[in-house]
Amino acid sequence: QPQLVDSGGTLVQTGGPLTLSCPALGRTFNSRPMAWFRQAPGEGRLIVAAAERSGSSTGSADSVKGRFTVPRANAGNSVYLHLQMNSLRSEGAAVYYCAAGRTREHSSTSTQAYEYWGQGTQVTVSS
Repeated sequence: QPQLVDSGGTLVQTGGPLTLSCPALGRTFNSRPMAWFRQAPGEGRLIVAAAERSGSSTGSADSVKGRFTVPRANAGNSVYLHLQMNSLRSEGAAVYYCAAGRTREHSSTSTQAYEYWGQGTQVTVSS
């Protein structure tokens, strides 16, 4: 049973840091691109940043470049994915989802390219 369990969402002050985590287990996730998306109320699910199978980061939204990173660790068939966020802004308040793409494909900014999803974790940013 494949599982992506995203966690770490909480209330954080504007300008503060926060790290989200997502273990991807129960499938050969090490051969898949991984990504973080976020969805604010009334909006679509948008890419935050992605990590290729090699671990290199790609596909970051312009609004997070220089502030967010996506560390990825492959352990056997599993993947341990994080989203390290610094200098959070009010527009960072959203439900964050980790996602796993298809085997041996590259990352994408489209939700259609991802096959497995976490359940979402809420990040709230206070001023």
